[in-house]
Amino acid sequence: MKRILLSMLFLTLSLLGWAQVKESGDLQIGGFGGASFPMGTYKSIGETKTGYFGGLFVDKYFKGNRFGLGLDARYLTHSILQDDSVFFANGFIATDYVNAPKFKHWAFTLGPSYKIHSGNFHVEAYLRGGILMQTFPQYERTLSFSDAMGGMTHIPIKRTINDATNKANAWVGLGGLRFNYSISPNLAVFLQADYMQSFGTKFGGKPSEFYIEERESAGMGAVIDEKTEIREWSQYYSDVFVQKKTPYKSLNVGAGIKYVFGKKPVKEPVYQMPIEQEVPQRKAMPKAIQIVVKDKQTGLALSGVTVSIESSVYNTKENSNAQGEITRITDAQAAVYTIVGEKNGIKTDVLTLTEADFAGNDAVIYREIFHDDPRFTLIGETVDCETNTAVSNIATVLTQTENKQNMSQTSDVEGKFIYQLDQGADYSIVANQAGRYSQTELVSTKGLDRSKTLYVTLKLGVCHLVEGGNWVLKNIHYDFDKWNIRPDAAIILDNVVSVLKQNPTLRIELSSHTDSRGNDSYNMQLSQRRAESAVEYLVKSGIDRSRLVAKGYGESRLLNNCGNGINCSEEQHQENRRTEIKVLNYK
Repeated sequence: MKRILLSMLFLTLSLLGWAQVKESGDLQIGGFGGASFPMGTYKSIGETKTGYFGGLFVDKYFKGNRFGLGLDARYLTHSILQDDSVFFANGFIATDYVNAPKFKHWAFTLGPSYKIHSGNFHVEAYLRGGILMQTFPQYERTLSFSDAMGGMTHIPIKRTINDATNKANAWVGLGGLRFNYSISPNLAVFLQADYMQSFGTKFGGKPSEFYIEERESAGMGAVIDEKTEIREWSQYYSDVFVQKKTPYKSLNVGAGIKYVFGKKPVKEPVYQMPIEQEVPQRKAMPKAIQIVVKDKQTGLALSGVTVSIESSVYNTKENSNAQGEITRITDAQAAVYTIVGEKNGIKTDVLTLTEADFAGNDAVIYREIFHDDPRFTLIGETVDCETNTAVSNIATVLTQTENKQNMSQTSDVEGKFIYQLDQGADYSIVANQAGRYSQTELVSTKGLDRSKTLYVTLKLGVCHLVEGGNWVLKNIHYDFDKWNIRPDAAIILDNVVSVLKQNPTLRIELSSHTDSRGNDSYNMQLSQRRAESAVEYLVKSGIDRSRLVAKGYGESRLLNNCGNGINCSEEQHQENRRTEIKVLNYK
């Protein structure tokens, strides 16, 4: 770039020198700026928006002021359309922008000019060729979803494949018209419109076009919305990437002013005393500030982090959104800014911006801060048992199995609740609200890798208590041929105790069932002992015995056809081995 600028400076000085010696055509220098409209594949593949351009030109016309030779140097930039994140039932689609989401171009061109006069008006046509120096945006769009084991799977579905520097050169052509009006013999204003396009696929052995690759949609039926639950990503996207590329193309419309040398004979210069002027110091310009919070161990955007920004000119405190962002600060004045985030009592490292950060050319100061909490995040949702829709304002209780520590939280208006889970630990969680009950759900972080997994998700079903209703107690087990209450079964029965205490008019039958294997009479006796053991546990926990009925049904109420002499799998027999609750009375 330095060589090109020096070459242009040399050519400009040569034209100026020529203008002093020759009295033939005009020498003119002008500046311009305006709007740049992307076109064709540069707009569709590059996903560019209307941008702006500005620059300088020098034209030297030959005898007769019809034909000439001109230089053009300009800067053009186009921002790209930024995709909003899409959230679905067990994940999200988000785009990570590695650098500024815009194209930046420097164009240096040389070529002929042609001019037609009519009074104070004149029209110029120009055709140029030269070099285009490009800076490309870099981004990756990723599909992230939780799998059956509670981990997160990340599948790239669209990304740029630029050179690692995100820079490339190309040959470029430029052609346009300039409509001028002279306001004095040496000064004119003008409107101009031109078209510019790069050519060729390589320059200097490197690709000169902008490349992306993306997975095509798997079909019209593969629509992802907020209710979608993805288990196999290949149902929604092709397993191969399709590569696309585009040259630069734009229509540029702007205005400017130019100075024409040699219109009047040079008069003797009037001597003036030199005036000492203070050389203005370059000041740091106002900029936008964008802060993004990420989880340090996984690199995922982190929501719900309280970010504090303090300076002598600006102070704010707000929570990061689902993309980990806080509201962008626009027109921030140069100063020292202290930035820190906090979530769950854990702070990020302090980030400091100084006035030196405002001295660069970028319009946005983009910084990331990292939150380092070694725990997993449980994101739960209370839902209606029958409709599977979210239910708000439901009290939940989380219990750490080993140390029996309890934490409670009420689901928000969207039915969401959030807990932090230690690594390598087991938990149980239940809903706790009068008139309703839930199963005791088990959650474990054992076997999960914190460097790969941040979130654990859970839907907690909440059901209405109704007379005559019944449900099977999940996760309650007995040792073989035993009826004593094991510690893991006690956790489930503790939830039954809570339901009974919150609903003092509730009277239940607690029944036990076996599979068909073994003697029928013995199975009946074993199930009765197990039901009575469970009732005794509830009585010892403070429940009046008159509200409880223990009933053993043995193998008399099988849920499938796995009766005596029928060959069934272990899973089918397990379906019949169960403990049930039936509501006898409830007001």
